[in-house]
Amino acid sequence: MPWLQIRLAITPEQAETYEDALLEVGAVSVTFMDAEDQPIFEPDLGTTPLWSRTHLLALFEADTDEASLLSHLQWLTAGALPDHQVERIEDQDWERSWMDAFHPMRFGRRLWIVPSWHAAPEPQAVNLLLDPGLAFGTGTHPTTALCLEWLDAQDLKDRTLLDFGCGSGILAIAALLLGARRAVGTDIDPQALQASRDNAGRNGIEPERFPLYLPADLPAEHAEVVVANILAGPLVALAPQITGLVRPGGLLALSGILAEQAEEVRAAYSDAFDLDPTADKDGWVRISGRRRQAR
Repeated sequence: MPWLQIRLAITPEQAETYEDALLEVGAVSVTFMDAEDQPIFEPDLGTTPLWSRTHLLALFEADTDEASLLSHLQWLTAGALPDHQVERIEDQDWERSWMDAFHPMRFGRRLWIVPSWHAAPEPQAVNLLLDPGLAFGTGTHPTTALCLEWLDAQDLKDRTLLDFGCGSGILAIAALLLGARRAVGTDIDPQALQASRDNAGRNGIEPERFPLYLPADLPAEHAEVVVANILAGPLVALAPQITGLVRPGGLLALSGILAEQAEEVRAAYSDAFDLDPTADKDGWVRISGRRRQAR
């Protein structure tokens, strides 16, 4: 069935008031959306930040009286409504619509990320089965794409890899499919470890080739390749720990970094690594390099 949708342009300070009011007048769903494609980076723990300009979308049954709705909403909030639009939208198969928006994605020369409902475009290529839209990283974000492209360009045959902040496991699984002998994943979120475990099984990766640990349980060992797609702040703060995980002569790739944060991250690793030129994609960057041999 069709729906009546109201879209309000609000500030973060207005969010709770208008969310409560919309639910009070019968909204069946309320959604917050970024009005300006503004990133929110490294929020404080325990907070749910909103963009400085936010759109609040609410859906109502199709037979809702528009004039009465707006009048009641204005009465509940005790003031003039912010800029708003009201429109009627047709019903559709939302799940099917979402699925149709995602297609197999190629990274580098050999690697494809293939949603479960699609056939692999190149069956003989390296095809990683993963559904975009799932939590913890699926290849659609520039930082993940930068790391996947880097992995595709490396000779990983028989190497060991550590995925620091593994999320969905996409980077470690890609490395294993690209020829790595063994990959270790670590993440602070137990649900991420479970997602990695599930995705590995979906791709035929045996558990012994991809052990997963919370950081406190991570064995003290060096890897020939380390990838960390997390955030710039933790990458800087954890530079000594991450450096210590890379075998001398080993490779490192870091992402989750905005372009304006690149120099700070590079400085944190420049003493121990010969760094490559910074790679960028859509305002995000990847920093990679080789650890210097011990003297």
